[in-house]
Amino acid sequence: MKYSLASLFVLAASAQAHYTFPALIAGTTKTSDWQYVRQWAGYVSNGPVTDVTKVDIRCNVNASSVSAPGTQSVAAGSQVGFTAAPDIYHPGPLMAYMAKVPTGKTAANWDGSGQVWFKIFEQGPVFGSALTWPNNGYTQAMFTIPASTPPGDYLFRIEHIGLHSASAANGAQFYISCAQITVTGSGAGKPGPLVAFPGAYKATDPGLMLNIYYPVPTTYTMPGPAVWKG
Repeated sequence: MKYSLASLFVLAASAQAHYTFPALIAGTTKTSDWQYVRQWAGYVSNGPVTDVTKVDIRCNVNASSVSAPGTQSVAAGSQVGFTAAPDIYHPGPLMAYMAKVPTGKTAANWDGSGQVWFKIFEQGPVFGSALTWPNNGYTQAMFTIPASTPPGDYLFRIEHIGLHSASAANGAQFYISCAQITVTGSGAGKPGPLVAFPGAYKATDPGLMLNIYYPVPTTYTMPGPAVWKG
């Protein structure tokens, strides 16, 4: 297949405008790309998921059915995060979710299905004459595993939602990765509320279908459940 020089420039520009989350950060240690993060189909395009009804909304394209080479051990109460490549570019909220692997499965062979996901972090806009998003330009995003998180294997999911073209249903762009982790410690908390992916969002949710530019919103409803703080 032949491409014109102009079309190659368009493809390159599109990839640069998008981003992915390829590597896990455990404490201050940045791991290798796709070592503990599930490598999704088409990751080289940096492209987003746009259909909240498809299983791709869980861990990205085909990533529910593949495994990363390793599972990273992290302590409850510690900092864990992801690198962003090249950086978070679009305006929108940042969130992190976890799902405990059921008995008989491991973080490497579980698909993350069911009403099992709980949110541990969310970051929305700052209001003013225009919405500003604190995560814009992030090259990494760090989160704290709640101290009372029960020990065991988990899938750890980062999600950034680009809202620059979200005026109509399915206009929001979801940038997602899932890492495989084992939480250590003696936590005995009960994480919740629990949601499923797909199922947690509707394309017409107020935090997913809106014009973020005009008129400038004075409120914003974060998608998904409330944050579990542990």
